[in-house]
Amino acid sequence: MISGEARRRAKRSTSVPAVAVLLLLGAALSACTPGATAAGHQPWPGDPHRAAASPAHSATPTPRRTPPTVTPTPRPTPTTPAPPTPAAPPAFDKTAHSVDDAASPWVVVNKSRALSPVDFAPGDLVYPDVTYVNRQPMRQGVATALTAMFAAGKREAGLDFSVQSAYRSFDSQTRVYNEDVAQHGQEYADTDTARPGHSEHQTGLAVDISAVPARCSLDACFGQTPQGEWLAANAWRYGFLLRYPADKVAVTGFAFEPWHFRYIGVPLSTHLHTIGVTTLEEFFHCAGGTEYH
Repeated sequence: MISGEARRRAKRSTSVPAVAVLLLLGAALSACTPGATAAGHQPWPGDPHRAAASPAHSATPTPRRTPPTVTPTPRPTPTTPAPPTPAAPPAFDKTAHSVDDAASPWVVVNKSRALSPVDFAPGDLVYPDVTYVNRQPMRQGVATALTAMFAAGKREAGLDFSVQSAYRSFDSQTRVYNEDVAQHGQEYADTDTARPGHSEHQTGLAVDISAVPARCSLDACFGQTPQGEWLAANAWRYGFLLRYPADKVAVTGFAFEPWHFRYIGVPLSTHLHTIGVTTLEEFFHCAGGTEYH
């Protein structure tokens, strides 16, 4: 007969092997290759081996696809269109008036070019309402321009002017020239007084201007007077040309006369002023020089 103590020992000895078997079985199951699943076993949701159970997935993770780089199309920079090139001004028409006709406003008369006819006399002589030293007429276009110029000098600079001389006939020019020869000799006279038939005063287009009150009349120092300076700077605006510049004696044939202005009309005077040409001989390519022909 087995005592109660013996039964308890026997019970403990029989239960130990069963526990060991269970432990060994659990160890064997936990030693499976990661990702392998027992036959017939379906992984449950959330099973950490579920992704490896599918033969369609590799143990190596698939790299993520890099989205294509999209380069933004640059917006065109707005540009300001270049201004159109201005059309070249029309060429000045040098043939608009004759340089040979004694009645033309562009006639070129000098020591090489006599008037034709030599005793020419203009037919439209008038006396403008201006101050005179010697009351002599001038052509109508000259009178209108001279009146406007004198008024501008007064308005703009407070200056007063007078007409020293204007038109001289062939006979009058003969007397003036002979007087100069008698007083100074022909060689000197030919430097500052034109022979009859070669004088711009005979055309009715030339005016000798003096200051009021008189100062340096018919003298080179007139160029340094306020009137002389204003005329040199502004006469072109009214169609006049300072006909005998100091630096062009060899071209015009006459000494510097800052008082002698020749009317040629506003279009030509403006053009000469713009291009910087100071003599008719150079612009029209006419003969000039210091010797009579």
